[in-house]
Amino acid sequence: MVMATTTSTAANTSLASVTLEVDDPEAARSFYSAFGVDAYIRLRASEAHSTGFRGFTLALTVAGPATVDSFVGAAVDAGATVLKPAARSLWGYGGVVQAPDGTTWKIATSAKKDTGPATREIDEVVLLIGVEDVKACKQFYVGRGLTVAKSFGGKYVEFAPGQSGPVKLALYKRRALAKDLGVPADGAGSHRIVLGGTADAFTDPDGFVWEAAASPAPTLS
Repeated sequence: MVMATTTSTAANTSLASVTLEVDDPEAARSFYSAFGVDAYIRLRASEAHSTGFRGFTLALTVAGPATVDSFVGAAVDAGATVLKPAARSLWGYGGVVQAPDGTTWKIATSAKKDTGPATREIDEVVLLIGVEDVKACKQFYVGRGLTVAKSFGGKYVEFAPGQSGPVKLALYKRRALAKDLGVPADGAGSHRIVLGGTADAFTDPDGFVWEAAASPAPTLS
């Protein structure tokens, strides 16, 4: 399959912040600080009903297997549950954990061997949202002003990051994403996540809510 790349610079919307809706913000703040990803998210108290797969994951790309293990270990020590133990695969090395608030996190590297010691450095954070129709959702977001960076037909779309936020946005088939995370695809209720954008508020075709966000996500302390 040929990958299509769009280089338009006319985008007027980008992902500026990611807010997780949690039952206990203080407990979540403690977990994410220990996990080492607190600079990439915001937290908001919410008791919105949610069951099963919430339709998204946050994915960390790091330098090597030892660093994957370091992040997985930190998450587990702070209270996370392992959904998929870190292991080698055809594409590299990675694992999946679920935070105490229910958010899934994938930690991965394309490297199959370490070239140095483990670090606590993150190369990239991507918010992967699972959608029913990747092509239709892609067109929706293009219409909102986002710029496509990578597109693999109806399977995967990645948008160009804006200067205002530390997290990239990507689209994936919902069932394929759930399978990759090792969880059932069924789920209902709130996604328990709010995306902050550089333009007006809206809700996408799969129910993901965007709100206006004037500044990037701060480091939690």
